[in-house]
Amino acid sequence: MPSRAGRIPVPLVAATLAFSALSLGLTGCAAEPGPGTVTVLNSATDTAEHTANQQFFDRCGKPLGLEVEQISVPADQVASKALRMASSDSLTDILELDGSELPQFAQTEGLRPLAEAGVDTSGFSASATSLGSYDGTQYGIARSVNSLALIYNTELLKDAGIAPPTTWEELRAAAKELTAGDTYGMAFSASPNADGVYQFLPFFWSAGGDEARIDNGKGEAALQLWKDLVADGSASKSVVNWNQQDVNDQFVAGRAAMMINGPWQVPVLSAQKNVDWAVASIPVPVAGKAAVPPIGGTVMAVPKNDDDPAREKNAGKLLNCLNTEKNQLQWGESVNNVPTRAAAAQAYAQQNPKLAAFAELVTTARSRTAKVGTGWPVVGDALAGAFQSVLTGRTSPEQALHRAQQQAATGK
Repeated sequence: MPSRAGRIPVPLVAATLAFSALSLGLTGCAAEPGPGTVTVLNSATDTAEHTANQQFFDRCGKPLGLEVEQISVPADQVASKALRMASSDSLTDILELDGSELPQFAQTEGLRPLAEAGVDTSGFSASATSLGSYDGTQYGIARSVNSLALIYNTELLKDAGIAPPTTWEELRAAAKELTAGDTYGMAFSASPNADGVYQFLPFFWSAGGDEARIDNGKGEAALQLWKDLVADGSASKSVVNWNQQDVNDQFVAGRAAMMINGPWQVPVLSAQKNVDWAVASIPVPVAGKAAVPPIGGTVMAVPKNDDDPAREKNAGKLLNCLNTEKNQLQWGESVNNVPTRAAAAQAYAQQNPKLAAFAELVTTARSRTAKVGTGWPVVGDALAGAFQSVLTGRTSPEQALHRAQQQAATGK
């Protein structure tokens, strides 16, 4: 998904182990670029995104007397590319990573704490700060973030006389009422990978589930809800195979009245003319409680460069400019993500009322790695195994989470 809210690829684990060995002796993060050039490694391979990034980089760089060069590779290749560059003493001045990947790199001590690089980290939402932090220190800064919400077909709900559900009880009742013909009331991703885990977390966390103690007795309710939706016929049995794009395809085709999805689907939703849609908060177990979804997005970090600290300072100056309230707001609107400065997020909600629910949800969102750090990939796999086993009828919710805790604890 565009949030890159997924498990860390196996190559990244090996890459960061090697990066750890290299980081202590790293000299000169960029051997070739001149002192007035700041280099950035990111995953902006899409032409439009790359161009938009460059516009912001140039806007900030020119007043500082800096030129910015992007090196963009596919998202799943950023880590291995960073490793190769580090091995040849040519790592970029700024490294843009998915938030879930940051702990793997911060653990190596190859990243400079942002405060030491001169980056102003005040005024950011707590969730965004958590996304860029490891072991209590902030190493990464996010210009914008995303999360999940309930997206619904306004016409279908209006015709049925149903308001957007706010509780699990209302969700189950509405989904059952809205299911008719080829249209399911509810759609979500329960695929055995990053997409499914990302979509499960709002229910798991809102119920009191704890990724650091999966079998604490509270997460079972989330599994039961998903099981009930499928058992009621309100959600397709195929959710175990659907990724988040599949879910959106079902919704746009009119085969789902409601879905869980993120703002990265907005361009497709806005371009199509068949379904009128709106966004609401994710239903919670008990009325009045705040939903706890995951926060997703990329963070920009500054690799250590002890031999040329001026390069780190230039990187810090660039990051400060990119993260002014004005620039965050404009960037967030260009990518349909929520700015991370509190004031910019508030302005975003006011100027984009259709997406205001996302701005509200990110204030209560949590980082997947905040509690378990580098252990997140194993935990994510364990949770995926849990909901897959329940939805396919192999185990009960209690058994599934007990097994998931064992898997998370042992790594197998």
